[in-house]
Amino acid sequence: MQGLSQAQISSDGSAVRFQVKREAGSLHCEGWFKAGKGAGHFSFSPDAAFATALRQRGFAAPSAEQQFSLAMHDVGLALLDELKAQGYEQPTLDQLVRMGTHGVRLDYMKGLASLGYKLQSVDKLIRMRDHGVSLKFIEELRTLGYGQLPADQLIKTRDHGVSPEFIRGLRALGYDPVPIEELIRTRDHGVTPEFVSKLRALGYERIPLEQVIRMRDHGVGPDFVEGLKRVGYSNLDIEQLVRLRNHGVSPEYIEKMKSQGFKNLSIDQLVKLRSHGI
Repeated sequence: MQGLSQAQISSDGSAVRFQVKREAGSLHCEGWFKAGKGAGHFSFSPDAAFATALRQRGFAAPSAEQQFSLAMHDVGLALLDELKAQGYEQPTLDQLVRMGTHGVRLDYMKGLASLGYKLQSVDKLIRMRDHGVSLKFIEELRTLGYGQLPADQLIKTRDHGVSPEFIRGLRALGYDPVPIEELIRTRDHGVTPEFVSKLRALGYERIPLEQVIRMRDHGVGPDFVEGLKRVGYSNLDIEQLVRLRNHGVSPEYIEKMKSQGFKNLSIDQLVKLRSHGI
């Protein structure tokens, strides 16, 4: 920011004038700063040389709005050169503007290339950035053993909430290694490390993920298991828990039956009573 100092930003009240220079043009700003906060107005001056350089690279002349957007998001010629060097199709001006507005910067492109991702399609590059597939996300997955996942799988993994923290949480509970598609399925069904930890605290240890998913799908959560223990039904196996839940036998139901004199009923008896509307 040419013409703006740290002293002005931190002052008790200072009128300021400064420029933000970009390849596509400059933002001429004026206003005030006080104690690190500021406000004001700006005007934009497009750079004619930038428009000429675009035409020399085979682009149409940018509209005033397009050139302003390219300046705002700091899209320069180096990004175009990098696209060409990596073998990407030449984008349209609209795509170039979209790259800027969606946060596809030169460092992101170079970082992806260093990790082995040259996607060739600008739209896929934008899609990766849109879906939150950052360089850090890819690198962390690699350190966890998920190297060189295809771009579409990276997007799917991110979209379904399979984060490095989620993977580490399951790993700490002994679920390792787990294929990425199984992790996605686990997350889709609402199974979290916290859910598994609570079940373990209730005595359900080393349950295969498939069984944990089944419990979650059928509504057999820690609260349900704890409620059953409270009314005298402890150490039930997973099939019994699922069966009770499926037939609507809740801890509250068992308590009410006990209050009517029906005590020490077996699982089969409870299910039969509930199934017949009693």
